[in-house]
Amino acid sequence: MKILSVVGARPQFVKLAPIHKAALAAGVEHIIVHTGQHYDPMLSDVFFEDLGIGAPDVHLGVGSGSHGVQTGAMLAALDAVFDQHRPDWVLVYGDTNSTVAATLSAVKMHIPVAHLEAGLRSFNRRMPEEHNRVMTDHAADLLLAPTEVAVTHLGNEGLSARTVLVGDVMTDVLYEVRDEVAGVPSSLREELGLAVGEYYVATIHRADNTDDPAQLASVLEALADLDKPVVLLAHPRLVAKAAAADIALERGAIRVHRPLAYPELIAAVLGSAGVVTDSGGLQKEAFLLRVPCTTVRTETEWVETVQLGWNVLATETADIAAAASRPRPAETAEAPYGDGHAAQRVIQTLIDHAVV
Repeated sequence: MKILSVVGARPQFVKLAPIHKAALAAGVEHIIVHTGQHYDPMLSDVFFEDLGIGAPDVHLGVGSGSHGVQTGAMLAALDAVFDQHRPDWVLVYGDTNSTVAATLSAVKMHIPVAHLEAGLRSFNRRMPEEHNRVMTDHAADLLLAPTEVAVTHLGNEGLSARTVLVGDVMTDVLYEVRDEVAGVPSSLREELGLAVGEYYVATIHRADNTDDPAQLASVLEALADLDKPVVLLAHPRLVAKAAAADIALERGAIRVHRPLAYPELIAAVLGSAGVVTDSGGLQKEAFLLRVPCTTVRTETEWVETVQLGWNVLATETADIAAAASRPRPAETAEAPYGDGHAAQRVIQTLIDHAVV
């Protein structure tokens, strides 16, 4: 059997790693196509090396652009790739432009599509990611859901017959990386002279927080006024938008730093007092590491993190500051995101559902 994975952004590379490992272990041919949606090496190429994936088989090099330009370029390039390889499954990940482009290309060529991380919903139609994930779920042939909540969402949309609960593959790789970096000095802490538990890790990149100068200034004001140093891992989008609005990033408690390779990120979060982010993946990673998280959004796809008290949603300056410095939540043994063996279930499900 041949599976072709299409990825293009950091969270997808993280999910790809355990899938690649499980596919090889099962004797499945696995072709990796990198669209080039994330063009910064620290958000892209270095992940393949750090996560032990190896170089992608195909690199489209699409790069940045508006949603329409980027998605269109991917569609134009993927048709030929799919026609060349003719896989049994095209496996798409998450909710990016790469996800929806690969899905549209494959279904029009009558190649079966499986959507990993299916059924997540923010119910915020301002988010491009929400449209991407909904369209992908309704077009795909097999929906690989990470949580019971995701299964419920898919059922509510009439998609139960195509849905399989497999667990969350990000849990797989995070547990593996966590065990590798545990007890190893964090390069970030050493570089910045930070003590364990005496700093926050922050990432801000979504359009709702970066495109409006007033909102961006408000978020940065909250970070600058926090009670401990804030290591702001500056995504290229944040840097560009702040520069365009003439807003200084380095101020008060904020210490601007380049994005980190995945193992370094996990080590940094493990040693932190908390995370402030608008990233979907980092919210869940913080929960799995049992590090308090403040999410600078009005909603989250990972509702379990909020329900269990480890994540707080906040978008106003005062609310962000209060949430970030709140007392540590009550400990929990709940494991809504699986047991660390989701990738094996994904590969077996694709084998079981392959058209002979």
